[in-house]
Amino acid sequence: MTQQFNLNEALKQAIQTEKDVMDFYNRAAEITQNPKGKQVFKTLAKDEHEHASHFFQVYPGKDLGTFDEFMARPPQANIAMQQDLEKALKEGGTDRKAMEIAMREEELLEKNLRATAAQISDSKVKAVFEKMAKETNHHYQIIESEYARIMGMVHETDINTFVRE
Repeated sequence: MTQQFNLNEALKQAIQTEKDVMDFYNRAAEITQNPKGKQVFKTLAKDEHEHASHFFQVYPGKDLGTFDEFMARPPQANIAMQQDLEKALKEGGTDRKAMEIAMREEELLEKNLRATAAQISDSKVKAVFEKMAKETNHHYQIIESEYARIMGMVHETDINTFVRE
């Protein structure tokens, strides 16, 4: 069964999702003590801002205001990943917890985006969701790599040290 989205709705959803994730990454960067982890979150927030701008440029609606106005809006309070991060902070959460939340949410978001894309019949709308899923997977991989580093796990850049031919 295909889902009936129009391109405008898909683009609007993509813009809001990118902003929500950007807001999470900005908050995670604020609370992260590890300099490398902080930089990872700042870079991901910048990527999300850029992704939102790409979608915004092709969004024909006028209901969001200008791009800068939309992106300057305060974070939505009802976003699960934001709520989880704030809860973790109150409980003494660490950089590690922020990365765990980010990985979990990126993985869930990618799964949902791919499932939604599979149900969409309009090829342009489908492409919006597939592009978001691909970008989400890339972000997951970045976070997973940094998480492995801060946890002292074998990092992919060290693989030659640990693998014998």
